[in-house]
Amino acid sequence: MKTIPLLILAICALIPSASLRAAERPPIKPNILHIHADDHRADGLHALGNAMLVTPNLDSLVERGMTFRHCYTMGSMVGAVCTPSRTMMLTGRSWLRIPGSPGAAPNAKDPATFLPRVLRTAGYQTWHMGKCGNGFPAGLAAFETTIRDDARGATPENDRAHCSQRLADGTIKFLKSRAAAHEEKPFYIYIAPPVPHDPRSAEPQFHKLYDPAQIRLSPAFMPLHPFDNGEMTVRDEKLAPWPRTEADTKQQHADYFACVTGLDHHVGRIFAELKACGQWDQTIIIFSGDNGLSLGEHGLFGKQNLYELGGMHVPLVIAGPGIPRGQSDALVYLMDLFPTLVELAGARVPAGIDGRSIVPILAGKQANVRDVLYTAYRDCQRAIRDKRWKLIRYPLVDRTQLFDLDADPHELMNLADKPEHKAKVAELTALLSREMAANADTSPLTVENPKPAEWTPPIPGSDAGKKARK
Repeated sequence: MKTIPLLILAICALIPSASLRAAERPPIKPNILHIHADDHRADGLHALGNAMLVTPNLDSLVERGMTFRHCYTMGSMVGAVCTPSRTMMLTGRSWLRIPGSPGAAPNAKDPATFLPRVLRTAGYQTWHMGKCGNGFPAGLAAFETTIRDDARGATPENDRAHCSQRLADGTIKFLKSRAAAHEEKPFYIYIAPPVPHDPRSAEPQFHKLYDPAQIRLSPAFMPLHPFDNGEMTVRDEKLAPWPRTEADTKQQHADYFACVTGLDHHVGRIFAELKACGQWDQTIIIFSGDNGLSLGEHGLFGKQNLYELGGMHVPLVIAGPGIPRGQSDALVYLMDLFPTLVELAGARVPAGIDGRSIVPILAGKQANVRDVLYTAYRDCQRAIRDKRWKLIRYPLVDRTQLFDLDADPHELMNLADKPEHKAKVAELTALLSREMAANADTSPLTVENPKPAEWTPPIPGSDAGKKARK
């Protein structure tokens, strides 16, 4: 009868040492695959609300992962919004604290720590292929291997139409080489396709999927923007003549969709290789865009604006081991990916990071990491939003817009001049000033002698009518 108690005591005596041995084993770190598309709109997948798009592979991420519906890049001091956006994401810093930022905050010169360098220190094999576009060469140097492909050539080896195919080919080759070498390090793969940025050229079979005549335009389509937003004749806005026509706009959409579907097809090839080499279940996959884009909404064709279907609103989907399924309405920035990925990799987040980890949201421990979110473009546009309300301020022309995003998601009804919303305008303006101060943004919200808000499109071949700066 004494045998059973003695056996129990023996098992209990072994438990602490077994637990200790388990604790001593290093945790299995997930692989990380980040697909970061160029000019990808927040609604740029079938599963993100665009029923016209054919994107089965990226849709599968949405179906099995977490979609952040309100993700933004914070701002840009240049027309190429992608440049500060990518640098913010790779450094975790806000827009006025990134290396080389014009009008930078005093601490912008502090040495920047790049995400791939942190992950390399944590034991990751780091690999990049595609666009660089962060305006800071050290960002590329932080990767063990980088293969730059901005798709600016004229042959299938370097042209735009085949860039997604080349990125998939390169990624698959890298994955196969790891398997052949029995590489045990986890990987961080950063793929940066230069699509669907213009020139919007895809392989012919993808263009055939989209008949411009069948494209349905947004309720926010307008022939002209109603006033000068400070950047009316920037390069992107010249991709279609003024006034915008439905025919031109539908063609732009069709070409854009073809590029997105081409990218999705080749992403599917990468997914298949991950499964074939046994890494699928160990890989966290992130899909995001560097900035958004207007395609006729509000009469605009660029990313130099702060509308929801404009320059700062981007897709963000995270899927993989330990990531729950669902959607989050949390207000997040792309720069939040820096501390998030570092934390998921089991590494320590370095000091001087402005981004906030969204791991607590993924873990179900909290619903938000911030209550409001501010965005900015040069000195001519500032915006603040919460879950429902959004205010956009245009100081150079003394214009304010207020939108109830719940009732008016397309931002068609400006409530700023309605007496019943005077208090809301004052409240959001105060919040905007607070966020600007917190981010070392000294641009004024009012200026002396604002210029007229009226705007006349330029006459082709002439400078006449140009009232907005380039």
